[in-house]
Amino acid sequence: MESGMMEYLEQLGEKAVAAKYALQRLTTEDKNRGLEAAAAALVRQTERILAANGQDYQTAQAGGMSEAMLDRLKLTPERIGAMAEGLRQIAALPDPVGEVMERFDRPNGLHIDKVRVPMGVIGIIYEARPNVTADAFGLCFKAGSAVILKGGSDAARSNGAITQIIREALSGAGITPDAVQLIEDNDRAVTTAFMKLKQYVDLLIPRGGAGLIRAVVENSTIPVIETGTGNCHIYVDEDADLDRAIPIILNAKTQRIGVCNACESLLVHEKIAERFLPALGEALQKKHVQVRGDETVRRLIPDAVAASEEDYGTEYLDYIVSMKTVGSVEEAVEHINRYNTRHSDAILTENKEHAEQFLQGVDAACVYVNASTRFTDGFEFGFGAEIGISTQKLHARGPMGLRELTTYKYLIRGDGQIRA
Repeated sequence: MESGMMEYLEQLGEKAVAAKYALQRLTTEDKNRGLEAAAAALVRQTERILAANGQDYQTAQAGGMSEAMLDRLKLTPERIGAMAEGLRQIAALPDPVGEVMERFDRPNGLHIDKVRVPMGVIGIIYEARPNVTADAFGLCFKAGSAVILKGGSDAARSNGAITQIIREALSGAGITPDAVQLIEDNDRAVTTAFMKLKQYVDLLIPRGGAGLIRAVVENSTIPVIETGTGNCHIYVDEDADLDRAIPIILNAKTQRIGVCNACESLLVHEKIAERFLPALGEALQKKHVQVRGDETVRRLIPDAVAASEEDYGTEYLDYIVSMKTVGSVEEAVEHINRYNTRHSDAILTENKEHAEQFLQGVDAACVYVNASTRFTDGFEFGFGAEIGISTQKLHARGPMGLRELTTYKYLIRGDGQIRA
């Protein structure tokens, strides 16, 4: 089994390496043609995808999958249409490959260009989110890289159908279908072995929960970009517009609960607690959100239960929110930097000084003033579909679009120079 498994993975790796060099020869027009063909095929084959997804959904539901994860797994005609639209948006974006980032001449006459180039082969390991299959293909393909996908077993049929449809579309467009490959063996040992495929894969990106990301970071020999878990915070300042605050909080918390940019923790300035918390509690109760809070929160929101230390650091992905009162912007920033996951945090305030203090003080990929954390998304940032939200600092941070999936090299042109 061990030798057969490695042979299987190495075959995928060899095909991906061959594909990456084929992709480097494609023009921007070729890549856009491939993306448009894939988008059209997804829409045309909607029923095929829904049939596969329906089987996955029934199996997951019977197995007791949580509501949040079922929401991530479920596909609808609208969501498939959104996947296709994401590919079309990527096609419409400027091609980063070949972009001259910097150009300069040395005193010795050497002319140096710093140019964006494809990453090569990118591996994506992800959980029960079949839309990632199309997103990952589209971004990697436009950025000139081949991609090897390893989805979760819960979405195996959905991922298989989407990948096969894209491969068929690429072949029909005269482009190597090995630009995208899916590891179909769902054995965990295969996933672990994939993380060691450094001779073929240039970059590995995990998309999923904390357990998956930790496993990849700890086991991979391939360079990894962490994407992430989102213990996202909103701080309601003493100078907040309270009429605007509740709609922002409800959007951030309840618009989609099972996503990494949903708000999981609220901080409220103690000076406005008496005026604000009862109304906020009532609004959250109507959305069936359980509040776990400190003593002041529990006094002003009757249905709230006591928050533990663990609650303040938890990404619930559920109708639960932790809540705490604080005495200043400084205390809010300190709390957030202690418990957040460096993803997305927001302040609601009309005080420009407080807003600036928060923007500069919070250590996160995305820091907001008077807006929902749900905007941390490649589509919302105008990047097209994203490969994930990077919560680390090298080499990319925040929503990862096309540019974040490239690297660069230096092109040096000389005229006979030799070093003394």
